[in-house]
Amino acid sequence: MSFGAVDMEEESGAAAAAAAAEEIRRLPAEVNWEMLDKSRFFVLGAALFSGVSAALYPAVVVKTHLQVAPPPQAATATGTAAAILRRDGLRGFYRGFGASLAGTVPARALYMAALEVTKSSVGSAAVRLGVSEPTASAVASAAAGVSAAVAAQVVWTPVDVTSQRLMVQTSTSCRYRGGADAFRKILLADGVRGLYRGFGLSILTYAPSNAVWWSTYAVAQRCLWRAVGHERSESCASLMAVQGASAAVAGAAAALVTMPLDTVKTRLQVMEADAAARPTLASTVRGLLKEGGWAACYRGLGPRWGSMSLSAATMVTTYEFLKRLSAKEGSLG
Repeated sequence: MSFGAVDMEEESGAAAAAAAAEEIRRLPAEVNWEMLDKSRFFVLGAALFSGVSAALYPAVVVKTHLQVAPPPQAATATGTAAAILRRDGLRGFYRGFGASLAGTVPARALYMAALEVTKSSVGSAAVRLGVSEPTASAVASAAAGVSAAVAAQVVWTPVDVTSQRLMVQTSTSCRYRGGADAFRKILLADGVRGLYRGFGLSILTYAPSNAVWWSTYAVAQRCLWRAVGHERSESCASLMAVQGASAAVAGAAAALVTMPLDTVKTRLQVMEADAAARPTLASTVRGLLKEGGWAACYRGLGPRWGSMSLSAATMVTTYEFLKRLSAKEGSLG
């Protein structure tokens, strides 16, 4: 290869990197951790995300029922929802919501703090090391998703175990009288270990799920802005539409990739333990495969796919709106 060809390749690579950097700069301004009024961010975040969680909670209840139902009772999402409504009324769709909401606020606070700190520090470090801005953005988003998932699970796993036990009980088989009673009985029966049942699997589920989600979200945003035109990024409606669509795509991708792990985790957390045979990861997987093969691992995919896509679109538009509401005076120029 001649020196002229090498020079042309280097120039072509430099031009591509410059074009990618210019595309990043033309995206709507990112509100980073240093630009946020932290007290406003966490107070407003608690209120906004509590409302979003309330709206999406019924889909989580339906998904959980589908994942733990034995083969003779296995049904469609519509059939399960109808059965819950017929048996317990609207109240059945909000079993365990109080316990879930009590843990949502601290878990979300940890999640958001870890997400923003990691994204800001990893992104800056990657750029300083000479990584191109698009790649640095995707890497920083993936790393931030992993660290946020790990931080949140410290609080969320006991809440998840408690709320899921409440979700699957019915008015005819009511073992727990509420979140506090369920928490106390699980603690007495199994100790702290019982509250953290499935913690390792939760990390294995949510860490890659968040990495897939945030990296897909960053890439989808760039593709959509390229399609609709960067000049429309000043429009609030266009901004929310692109962010919502990107989040829905990212949520669908994350749901599909991590569904088997989520099904095993849910089974492990909801199954009652007894002295003779405590459920283990291996026994849970064997039981699930025996019931319906690999298809059983995707039981509840429809509600989870829909819930995660809708949740992602709602959450991320709320989250981006929250960051702009919480920006310090003058930080956005």
